[in-house]
Amino acid sequence: MGGPEGPQEPRFPIIVFSPYKDCQAIMKVLLLKDAKEDDCGQDPYIRELGLYGLEATLIPVLSFEFLSLPSFSEKLSHPEDYGGLIFTSPRAVEAAQLCLEKNNKTEVSKIGLDTEGETCGNAEKLAEYICSRESSALPLLFPCGNLKREILPKALKDKGIAMESVTVYQTIPHPGIQGNLNSYYSQQGVPASITFFSPSGLTYSLKHIQELSGDNIDQIKFAAIGPTTAHALAAQGLPVSCTAESPTPQALATGIRKALQPHGCC
Repeated sequence: MGGPEGPQEPRFPIIVFSPYKDCQAIMKVLLLKDAKEDDCGQDPYIRELGLYGLEATLIPVLSFEFLSLPSFSEKLSHPEDYGGLIFTSPRAVEAAQLCLEKNNKTEVSKIGLDTEGETCGNAEKLAEYICSRESSALPLLFPCGNLKREILPKALKDKGIAMESVTVYQTIPHPGIQGNLNSYYSQQGVPASITFFSPSGLTYSLKHIQELSGDNIDQIKFAAIGPTTAHALAAQGLPVSCTAESPTPQALATGIRKALQPHGCC
């Protein structure tokens, strides 16, 4: 017999399926980069990985020092001597900003330079893109770092395009690498995955990671933000479990999720 409200509907158990509950809900991911908040006030890599149930932590491994800014400033004050500017790193744009602001010239954003601008993927594609633009007999000005590779200068030279390089910053180890890594491992333990964002970041942090991970290093899924960093990992004898298809938070998060996915887990 039913109660005062009449016969009761049969009750069935409700099963809620979450693909991350048992697979990766508490997996920890270490990102070797500095934090950069977006318009939402959060680092986009932290947010994207969180959408997959991954707990990410950022540790910076690189610092930068600006060089030869007076010389660079002098070159920027004579734009008529150059056919254009090539920027391949945010740090070079920052150097240009410092020079222009110091001399009370037009802000970088007002002359069409943007650290988050469109990219051409690699040196060869960039060289092809430059060749497709209107040609100029004047050289291109290329502000760069001390660790720049010679792929782009060679690619442009092969296409008959003159370029003048000026080193405006140098990459150095972040002073807090060892302390920050020690603190992370003591509090969080060995991470499920570690992502490297540059060959130099790998060089400056690998020794500390190997010492702290010990025999558990074989359990770590190593990820790279791009093919150049992946090659550097492989050269160190480390297995590359994930290379982001593009240097974006979304691509990296997708790749790490797949790398950490246990067999049979959706």
